[in-house]
Amino acid sequence: MGDYVASLNDIRLVDADQAGGKGANLGEMVAAKLAVPPGFVILRSTYVSAVVDGPNGHRIDTLHADALRYAAAGDESGRQHLELLCSHMRELVHDIRFDGAIGDAIVEEYHRLGDRVPVAVRSSAVGEDSADASFAGMNLSRTNIRGDDHLLDAVRDCWASLFTPRVLTYRARRGMSGRPEMAVVVQQMVAALRSGVAFTADPATGRRDRVVIDAARGQGEVVVSGSVEPDTYVFDADSLALVQSRRGKQSFAIVAGDDGDRRIDIAAEESQRPVLTTEQATSVARLALDVQRHYDGRPQDVEWAFDESGLWLVQARPITTLAGEPSSQPDETPAATVLVQGLPGAPGHARGAVRVLHSPSEGTTLRDGEVLVAPMTNPDWLPTISRAAALITDSGGMTCHAAIVARELGIPCIVGARTATTTLHDGRQVEVDAAAGRVLSVVAAEHSATTAEPARSATPAGPAAAPSGETTGTRIYVNLALPEIAERVADTEVDGVGLLRAETLLTRALGGRHPRAVLAAGDEKEFVDILAGSLERIAVAFAPRPVVYRATDLRSNEFRGLTGGADYEPAERNPMIGFRGCYRYVREPELFRLELEALARVRDRTPNLHLMIPFVRTRWELAACLELVDGSPLGSDRTMHRWIMAEVPSVVHWLPEYVGLGIDGVSIGSNDLTQLILGVDRDSEQCAELFDESDPAVLHAIRRIVTLARELGITSSLCGQAPSTRPEFAEHLVADGITSVSVTPDAVYATRRAVAAAERRLLLDRCLGDPLHADRVDHGRGGIGTNGPSVSARGVLP
Repeated sequence: MGDYVASLNDIRLVDADQAGGKGANLGEMVAAKLAVPPGFVILRSTYVSAVVDGPNGHRIDTLHADALRYAAAGDESGRQHLELLCSHMRELVHDIRFDGAIGDAIVEEYHRLGDRVPVAVRSSAVGEDSADASFAGMNLSRTNIRGDDHLLDAVRDCWASLFTPRVLTYRARRGMSGRPEMAVVVQQMVAALRSGVAFTADPATGRRDRVVIDAARGQGEVVVSGSVEPDTYVFDADSLALVQSRRGKQSFAIVAGDDGDRRIDIAAEESQRPVLTTEQATSVARLALDVQRHYDGRPQDVEWAFDESGLWLVQARPITTLAGEPSSQPDETPAATVLVQGLPGAPGHARGAVRVLHSPSEGTTLRDGEVLVAPMTNPDWLPTISRAAALITDSGGMTCHAAIVARELGIPCIVGARTATTTLHDGRQVEVDAAAGRVLSVVAAEHSATTAEPARSATPAGPAAAPSGETTGTRIYVNLALPEIAERVADTEVDGVGLLRAETLLTRALGGRHPRAVLAAGDEKEFVDILAGSLERIAVAFAPRPVVYRATDLRSNEFRGLTGGADYEPAERNPMIGFRGCYRYVREPELFRLELEALARVRDRTPNLHLMIPFVRTRWELAACLELVDGSPLGSDRTMHRWIMAEVPSVVHWLPEYVGLGIDGVSIGSNDLTQLILGVDRDSEQCAELFDESDPAVLHAIRRIVTLARELGITSSLCGQAPSTRPEFAEHLVADGITSVSVTPDAVYATRRAVAAAERRLLLDRCLGDPLHADRVDHGRGGIGTNGPSVSARGVLP
């Protein structure tokens, strides 16, 4: 790999820190001998040399910190400031000149592909196309680029696309506060006759035994953008039998021309024919499954194209989010009125008033909780989508931008509804059944309420009813960070919040400022007011169910990028095991004291809020931290439960001492625990294959922690996704006697199913006299199959 560029032949997944997610995945697919068009990557180090360390780098960093603050605030008053700052940053990037070694290296590698070969120039931002964030359509790509100068211009355009309001809003909402950096993929163009996207799991229902393909004529950008309604093909993943197909609607296509892309009209007769033959669709499904097998069965989002020579793989990435299981579709009743029918984009139910919008500039007219109806959406719609109760689009398929973003935000979404913007009118009350792809009149929804899932309300809802599906003795909690989705999540089948992350809550509420910079400015009252307001909104939404607030776990590498962060965060070689968690409270107690003040204020009004202390290493630091709690307004409140995170292996030794200090519960942070047991930096791309929370050593530690907690009479929990995706992991936890698990909202349904199945199997083992599990079925939680309070030596616990 050179200093500035590298061929796709020389790149592997472990090179994602230099090639970005897109480049690393393409290199990995080349190594797997799949049909990938030839190309190269302009490495992240090139961006650092030209932009970060260039003459405009310091100015861009300063503007970026200010822009993130406005993006995090998300209000209309800051929108114009954000747009001005972004415009200025893009101008500074476009001023960069490719003189000397950088320009020579790019042009030389381009010439290796041939003479004026048409190429696609595609952003590959670091962190893009990862397992956690797709950046669906956020950063720029250019297609059919020819010639040296045009190539270099396109590279600048990709770099500049890091600094748009939509990208900064996306990053701010996902808590990405550091400096953005980018590699760029340059790849020989495929003269696409047909193209599209394939998912190796149904993105709307989460079914892992399905392959879903969206296909259109011409280049695939019309599928991803949602500007046409593609043909959809659904295959059984095991037999590759076509189980369902749906004809789309495409009146135009984007094709390659001598001077770049051009739009052509499609004749009505041609548009009536299927885009793919069954044989072609089957070959796409087979290719997508080949990619999934290469990634050890992890569901994949694959872009593909047919040209005159055959089928090409042009991109692969992990699916960033999957639904748990398909919800049951409401039965039809004579009273039901289906107003609009489309494709399920993101599962869920919502009820609210319709708001029809035609461009992102109209977004300010959408009121929180309304149902957004639009012809289609692109990344510029993100701030508006995030405030909607549900999203409905005329065009697009299940793999378009609108569907992907809605799934990541947990917003019910229907795409390809064709007539939604003309059939639905502002102010009309509707019920959105996204799993079935239907929009119903509210009257119809009320008639079918006995068979449908409980509808989400567009206004703040009270506590959710007892689960209508599986009942479990093990509590199913959610991880949460955003107060604006609290009411919606609280109205689902969850038993409370097992992990309320302080970091995202604070950085968004404080507008991207470092918390200690806020205190240094004398704004302590503002800090407490903002935090207490957010906490109260969440606690009230879930009351009387417990909400466990994990105090700030500031890691220096993440918080240096906040405004003022460089003044307060040390430069550490390994921040993952550095100045963080409980030890930080002891050495710098000012911020922790204000958090405790905010908690006390909220608990006066709604006492279901509890405290969790992260990253506890030793007995003495926990004792010192609890002294701070005792000296706060919370000190006399003995009804507040005090939890610790079990992330450091030393907890196996110290847990009896921790309980002696007054700890009521322990929550296993499986990511950090795995990291420290296996000696693997969980942020490392190079060592990713070593990171396995199902490793026997990790499972042994989890079993010891849960068993100790049970013996000591305190509750135990685990925060992580493994119980929802690995049935055997859920069975381990239930067998060991865990009290609860806490997962992201989209995984609640699958987790409850997996836990319920594990409880049934273990109960059956006990009934049949299995000596392995006979003593591990009922752990004093009120009995298997109940949903009552947990009872221990310390009384009723959350």
